[in-house]
Amino acid sequence: MGSKAFKFIPHGAILQEFLVDGKNVVLGFNDKDEYLHNPCYFGATIGRIANRVSDAEIHSLNGKRYPLAANNGPCSLHGGYIGWDQHEWTHERSETVSVSDGNVVNGTKFVDVYSLVSGDGDEGYPGEVKCVVTYTQYKEKADRGIEKEILEVEYEAELVGGEGIEETAINLTNHSYFNIGPHPTIAGTIITIPTNSYLPTDSNNIPNAPIASYPGISPNTPFTLGPVTPVIDSCFILNPNPSTIPLDTRSLPLTTVSAYHPETNLHLEVATTEPAFQLYTGANIADEERKDGSPARSARAAFCVEPSRYVDAVNRAEWRGMTVVRRGQKYGSRIVYRGWKGAEK
Repeated sequence: MGSKAFKFIPHGAILQEFLVDGKNVVLGFNDKDEYLHNPCYFGATIGRIANRVSDAEIHSLNGKRYPLAANNGPCSLHGGYIGWDQHEWTHERSETVSVSDGNVVNGTKFVDVYSLVSGDGDEGYPGEVKCVVTYTQYKEKADRGIEKEILEVEYEAELVGGEGIEETAINLTNHSYFNIGPHPTIAGTIITIPTNSYLPTDSNNIPNAPIASYPGISPNTPFTLGPVTPVIDSCFILNPNPSTIPLDTRSLPLTTVSAYHPETNLHLEVATTEPAFQLYTGANIADEERKDGSPARSARAAFCVEPSRYVDAVNRAEWRGMTVVRRGQKYGSRIVYRGWKGAEK
C-alpha cells in the first residue's frame, strides 16, 4: 500500500494528517505538543456535545438542570473549556485487516482504535460515558486509474456510570479544517451540498426558527468560495424529520458533501450517516505561527464540514431523542472522508 495517508494522535483523538497527492489537506501542527493549545479545534474529536448548547445549560435531564461552561458568549461550545478535544485518549490498538474487496488496493485496510472515559460531571455533563472512535484507512480503486484515499470514522458512546444518573446527552463530530487548493485561503474551491435546508439562528448561533431554505444555495448545485464571500457558518439539515432520527445512525445510508479545486484538481468528499452538518467557511480562524514551524492561519484558511445532530437538540423537546442517551443504549455515527486527484469530469 505504501505510506499511509492519514495520521492520528491520542490527544483529542485528532486527525493530524490527510495526504492527497502529497498535500496535507487538513490544518494542524507538525508537533503533537502544539495541539495542547488548539483554540480552533484543528482535527479534533468534539464531545460531549458538538456545536452549541443554549444558555450554557441542559434544561432537563434526570429531572434536573445541568449548568455547563459558558465558553462562547452565553452558550456552551464543543463540550466546554476542556472538551474531549483536550483529553488524552487511549490508543487501544492498531491492526491490519485483509479484505476480499477487489476495489481495495492490496486488499488491505489499516485500523486504529481510540477510547475515552469521561467522568460524571465532566464540564458539567452528567454520567460517566465511554466513547470509542475507530479510524479505518485504505486506498480504493476508481475509474481512470485513480486511487482514492479513504478514511472511515465510526463513533460509539454509552452511559456506563454515575450514581443516580439514568441519562446523559451526546453529539459527536470531527472538527477537521480542509484546504484542497494551492493558496493560503479557500478561494476558488467549488462546493456541492445535497441540501439547502438549514436552521436559522439568533446572534448566538442558536436555532430560533423552523427549518428554512438557505438563501443563494440550491441542492446539488456547485457554488464557488471566494476570497471573502460567501460567509457560511450554519447547520444544514439532511433529515428534516427529527422523530425518524435514531440514536445510532451507523446503519443508515451515507449522504455526501463534495469539494473540488480546479487549480490542483484535488477532490474531497465528506459522507455521513448523520442528519445534519455544520458548514463553516472559516471566518474566525486565527492561529499564530508555532514553534514547530506551523504557519499562522487566518480567516478563510480552510473550511469545515462537521456532521452531527441538530444544534441544541438536547434543549428542544421535539429534537432531544436524537441526542439523549439512557442506560443500555448506544449512540453511534459514521463519517467517511474521500480524497483524490483527478480532472473534473
